[in-house]
Amino acid sequence: MFGYLHNLTRDMEETRDLLQELFVRLAKKPPELDKIKDPRAFLFRMSHNIWVDLIRRRETGRRITDKVCQPELSKTEETAPPADHDEQHVRQGIADAIADLPPDQRAVVHLKLRDDQTFTQIATILDIPANTAASRYRYGLDKIRELLRPLYQELNE
Repeated sequence: MFGYLHNLTRDMEETRDLLQELFVRLAKKPPELDKIKDPRAFLFRMSHNIWVDLIRRRETGRRITDKVCQPELSKTEETAPPADHDEQHVRQGIADAIADLPPDQRAVVHLKLRDDQTFTQIATILDIPANTAASRYRYGLDKIRELLRPLYQELNE
């Protein structure tokens, strides 16, 4: 099943996630498994269905991510000029760093920082596991930190 799923996804992490999902679904239906006439065909069909579900979730996630990641300024940000040039420079650097994140990380970072959502809430919104939301958040912050390091050094010189 691993080889079959990997051939579909072409991504090791997604393959592992889908295989785990397959095992979870199998574990939830032990009495029904006794009725299966061709276990191999059943596993391939389940694997395929799980992959199709991933494709659907991904498309839904893209639509949600596009909606969530639309740049929007609050009324005070639109009207209030930055106090000084450094503040304006920092704001722009942060905005650019967030914009440079991959869409999946950007959506999680946005929901966590701007909308103050929990990882459980983010998982529900984006239809991903809570641990995946937490990982994407951590990776997003790491990338933001890396992108802002030159700006930090510039301001401290």
